[in-house]
Amino acid sequence: MTTALPIPVVLVDDHAMFRAGVRASLDPAQVAVVGEAATVDAAVAVIRELTPPVVLLDVHLPGGNGGGGAEVVRDCADMAGNTRFLALSVSDAAEDVVAVIRAGARGYVTKNITPAELSAAVVQVASGDAVFSPRLAGFVLDAFGTAAGEVSIADDELDRLSKREQEVMRLIARGYTYREVASDLFISIKTVETHVSAVLRKLQLSSRHELTSWAAARHIL
Repeated sequence: MTTALPIPVVLVDDHAMFRAGVRASLDPAQVAVVGEAATVDAAVAVIRELTPPVVLLDVHLPGGNGGGGAEVVRDCADMAGNTRFLALSVSDAAEDVVAVIRAGARGYVTKNITPAELSAAVVQVASGDAVFSPRLAGFVLDAFGTAAGEVSIADDELDRLSKREQEVMRLIARGYTYREVASDLFISIKTVETHVSAVLRKLQLSSRHELTSWAAARHIL
């Protein structure tokens, strides 16, 4: 799939003011909103008409058969080769996350994500990556029964990290705060900060959001 910028996106949410806010906050150099919809039926129609590389959609939508965002994804399953779905919701409930991912969405971020992170997430999904807000990736791994060792991962990626850095990486990727990591591992917050900086540098990542996506894609949470 093309990742030429800006990425054309259809925005699906039943609140007009929220759609306007998202449209205004997205980086126009990275993302271009080319269509909008407020209901399940309208979303399916506009997605089929425009075939956007990425659809940003809420999980709770009126219309259709009451299936919300997951129903939209299922109804457009035949477009999977051309269109990818990124859920954008206020909900961080496990059942909402699992339902839309099981339907075929490539990621799930909550509405407290920053505009810069959301723009970056759209680009990542367009390029084929899975994207999750902190704490949500674990729901998906648990629901699909995937343990850390069940999926092949290049040894040299993890070998770049020390044992302690791997421990810190997993907790940070799951959404723990620096204070929570320090408490769990019985180390200082300053030491956690040092380890996180080392992890990001060694893995060539720029944020904990990217770290969550990296870890989720490799099933090592």
